[in-house]
Amino acid sequence: MPENGSYSNPMQVFKKETHTLLEPTESNFEAFLKEFNKDSFKKEHLVINLLRSFNLSPDNLNVLSKMAAAKKEQGTSFVLVSETIEIDALEDEMLSVVPTLIEAQDILDMDAMERDLGL
Repeated sequence: MPENGSYSNPMQVFKKETHTLLEPTESNFEAFLKEFNKDSFKKEHLVINLLRSFNLSPDNLNVLSKMAAAKKEQGTSFVLVSETIEIDALEDEMLSVVPTLIEAQDILDMDAMERDLGL
C-alpha cells in the first residue's frame, strides 16, 4: 500500500457538464484498458486525454477504434486527445483524434449537432 494509504488508479475520471474526461495515470495501455472496462461509460460522451500518458501502438489504436464505433452506435461521442497520433495516418474515420482539450470540446459540440440533425 502506498504511503498515503490509497491505491494507485490507472486513470482519473472527471465528470464534466457535457462529457466524462478520462486521464490515464499509468504509462501502460493495458492497465488503462483494464480499468476502463471495469466501468460502464455506455451513456456518457467520453474524452480520453493522452497528452501526459503513453504512446499508442497500432494495436492500441485498433482497440480504441472499436470502442469509438461502439460509442457511435450508442449515440455517444468518443474523442482522443493526443499530440503524438498522426491523424493523416489513421485509416479509421470513426476515431476522432485532436491535439487539444479545446478541440475535443469542439468535436463533442459537432457530434451533438449531427445527432440533433439526425445525421
